[in-house]
Amino acid sequence: MSLAQTIMPEGYIFPPKPAPLTKDEQGEYKARIKQLLQDKNAVLVAHYYTDPEIQALAEETGGCVADSLEMARFGARHDADMIIVAGVRFMGETAKILTPNKTVVMPTLEATCSLDIGCPIDEFSAFCDQHPDRKVVVYANTSTAVKARADWIVTSSCALEIVEHLDEQGEKIIWGPDKHLGSYIQKNTGADMIMWNGACIVHDEFKTKALKDMKALHPDAGVLVHPESPAEIVALADAVGSTSQLIKAAQTMDNDKFIVATDRGIFYKMQQLCPEKEFFAAPTAGEGASCKSCAHCPWMAMNGLKAIEEALIDPRGKEVFVDMDLREGALKSLNRMLDFTASMAK
Repeated sequence: MSLAQTIMPEGYIFPPKPAPLTKDEQGEYKARIKQLLQDKNAVLVAHYYTDPEIQALAEETGGCVADSLEMARFGARHDADMIIVAGVRFMGETAKILTPNKTVVMPTLEATCSLDIGCPIDEFSAFCDQHPDRKVVVYANTSTAVKARADWIVTSSCALEIVEHLDEQGEKIIWGPDKHLGSYIQKNTGADMIMWNGACIVHDEFKTKALKDMKALHPDAGVLVHPESPAEIVALADAVGSTSQLIKAAQTMDNDKFIVATDRGIFYKMQQLCPEKEFFAAPTAGEGASCKSCAHCPWMAMNGLKAIEEALIDPRGKEVFVDMDLREGALKSLNRMLDFTASMAK
């Protein structure tokens, strides 16, 4: 059993994927959604891991396809009154933290994340209290309450630089919740870090032997790996990075083929930007084994066209709210990261 699977509550049943739609049905839903977006002055933002038709719709309607932080920032900059967040719960919360004056709606509030589930605030806060001399650094894939408990929030694209900065300042760190990403950062920075024991159910399932076998079948393929993957998978990579960094690597590396160890939802953008290249999903199950995610987040898959239309027609029960006191704490940590990354860009 993988680390991520042990984190899930006993007896947890993963959500079913929405029933597949025919091309004609997709077209009908898209036409109605486009009209609803106009009528409600709403914008659709979608994560790279959502299904291709959702990403395409976001682009066709003037929205964006991006990582979780850029989704929230795009929504904050946009003049829409309503932001439709196609992703998972913490992404909607991040959008609301940055834009409290706008209505933030999700196709379903049941779309969550194993990292979020595996880091309950009471337990994490008690863990932090045991180490008061350490700075608390948490990954963006967490609840508003956990973000409010943190000193710093990071994304996979800036985590290395922020931890390196804190290490240079002589700070010791509590890291949460993704143990694999934390271990990758610790190895590359040498920082004094203690880890929360969390993992992403998608990345945690990539299998080392099966990946080596795939590399043998495609010896000229570059291997792109997200650092939420286990260390044994990261060790086989030609490029390691966040979603946006992996997309850039696919564009800039000379390889014509790539094996990709992250959620296969990212293939939409990779194939769009590199139509002449071929992409293979890294294996999530060895010979004779089964997989829970099969390289696609079951909660991301809940963001279907039908659910988006329903959320636009009647947002009740699908609107995101955050506690204002918690928002204030989370915003401080989030702005600390934004200020740091802005200074990096100068």
